[in-house]
Amino acid sequence: MTTVSERGSENTAKNEPESRLALVRRARRINRELAETYPDARAELDFTTPLELLVATVLSAQTTDVRVNQTTPELFVMYPDARSYAEADPEELEEILRPLGFFRAKARAVIGLGQALVERFDGEVPGRLEDLVTLPGVGRKTANVVLGNAFGVPGITVDTHFGRVARRLGLTSEEDAVKVEAAVGELFPKKDWTMLSHHLVWHGRRVCIARTPACGACSIAHLCPSYGVGETDPEKAAKLVRPAPERSPSAGLPLK
Repeated sequence: MTTVSERGSENTAKNEPESRLALVRRARRINRELAETYPDARAELDFTTPLELLVATVLSAQTTDVRVNQTTPELFVMYPDARSYAEADPEELEEILRPLGFFRAKARAVIGLGQALVERFDGEVPGRLEDLVTLPGVGRKTANVVLGNAFGVPGITVDTHFGRVARRLGLTSEEDAVKVEAAVGELFPKKDWTMLSHHLVWHGRRVCIARTPACGACSIAHLCPSYGVGETDPEKAAKLVRPAPERSPSAGLPLK
């Protein structure tokens, strides 16, 4: 394992031009090492069906996965299928969603989602990107979450964490989410896309955090051209690392 004192030797070339081949090799090595760092990486939303994951992902906007997971057990019992959302009483639904904030807008969103699924897809969540993005409130990010984790269709999920970590690692300089998805996707086999997303998101939530990344506690610091933008002292950096929240045993498990 590379120590902090050894990281400088691999980062000395960070100001030198990196060939395309070198970038691909470094990117894939990053993914392999993050897989070792986060062997349990997976979706952090609790779900057991594609519909549950779709709804949970829509509800996760402007709130945390932890709070969504605290709210959805009651929600999923009360609304087990798309038709139940489509026919939901707005006030009853709002009351369940109140802890998430923006509960009126979110209630309207899931009711509209249920109606669209019933009217256009016989109440079933479609398993194609081009169909998912036609649903109200569903963009490429949400669609790729559902495809990758509920249907086993590889996809890159570009949220704020993924984009930030990808740029710090020098995998892309793009800011637009669609362009980030395309640029990073070209560096990896398609089969790796879903787990790559989990690895970068987990790393961004725990170590490569927005304001003060814990560089001194980073397992891939020796591969990062941005090493040093955060705290490099190992003891101080370790205190910045955020632990993973506790989740139910079924959280994000692949569906059969």
